[in-house]
Amino acid sequence: MYDYQKNSRYFAQIAGGLEPEGAAELASLGARNVTTAYRGIHFEATPDVLYQVSYSARLISQVLAPLRTFACPSDRHLYREARSIDWRDFLKPDGTFAVFANVANSTISHSRYAALRVKDAVVDQFRDRTGQRPGIDTHNPDLRISLFIYENEAVLSVGTSAGVMHRRGYRAESLDAPMQETVADAVLRYTAWDGETPLLDPMCGSGTLLAEALMRYCRIPSGYLHQRFGFENLPDFRADVWKRVRQKVDEQVRPLPEGLIGGSDLSAKAVETARANLRRLPFGDRVRLATSDFRGLPPIHGSTIVTNPPYGVRMGKELDLNDFYKTFGDFLKQRCTGSIAYVYFGKREYLKAIGLRAAWKKPLVSGALDGRLAKFELY
Repeated sequence: MYDYQKNSRYFAQIAGGLEPEGAAELASLGARNVTTAYRGIHFEATPDVLYQVSYSARLISQVLAPLRTFACPSDRHLYREARSIDWRDFLKPDGTFAVFANVANSTISHSRYAALRVKDAVVDQFRDRTGQRPGIDTHNPDLRISLFIYENEAVLSVGTSAGVMHRRGYRAESLDAPMQETVADAVLRYTAWDGETPLLDPMCGSGTLLAEALMRYCRIPSGYLHQRFGFENLPDFRADVWKRVRQKVDEQVRPLPEGLIGGSDLSAKAVETARANLRRLPFGDRVRLATSDFRGLPPIHGSTIVTNPPYGVRMGKELDLNDFYKTFGDFLKQRCTGSIAYVYFGKREYLKAIGLRAAWKKPLVSGALDGRLAKFELY
């Protein structure tokens, strides 16, 4: 038996700082004995809960089913243990796979080398037992194998979600430095927006915040656009349970009222990109979009404003945006009375430039950015 079959315990990867919110989300989806770790969450789940988490969770970047934990003092031990797993339980000889490794404080010091040794073990086993070898596909493999080694103890796992979960599938087109979908959902979770007020993004870029707001309000699961999931590779996969889970989740989807969500951007290309991305989602054509500088927008009253403004780095050059943020702060103060604005600052120093007193500020990591999300109450 594999480890996850013995204890029904799984591991969810998540961006640093979001562990408490991710744990709460997992618990709301039915996970039990939820405990947080650094950039991750351990939890127990029955098959139906595992399928729902892998299909519906919005903050998690990936869910892993541990196969084996073992001492790993050398690459020879790693190869031997990896090869001892019967990979035919998870992958067909003509399928594709990829190995993603993370190594720290261990004799094996290079993650790429560790991944290569596991890859060799899988390929060699298939070649010896079937005369065929599976292919390698690092972008969209049939099977994602995860290796984690810390202080010479290794865990081999397989992914149960549809690849990395921040790739929802609607963002076929994007602009420079887009916000990850999981981070955008975290922003919306912090706003506590419930659809009682219109939501607007005056610098919408490729529309990630708008798309996540749409999915959240309409109860569209994060994996809605994906056709296959990692848990379908598990040897104990229950197709009847998955069909029932997916049908139940999809039945909760509700339409988007006209005028509830809208966005704009100075760039016509950005607006067209956002429109193309949103149309991939149910009710995406009901999101209002306009090409406009925020200075040219009509007053915004009684609304929720959520936005991720430029942070001053484009094509390797750092720009000074102090005047820009001051102008945006004046816009919020003078023309958005009665609204609440949530602004993500990729560079924290611009918090001072906006010239508004924040009701609260929350740290929020987005890629390499240790940014801050600030709430401004506009009276």
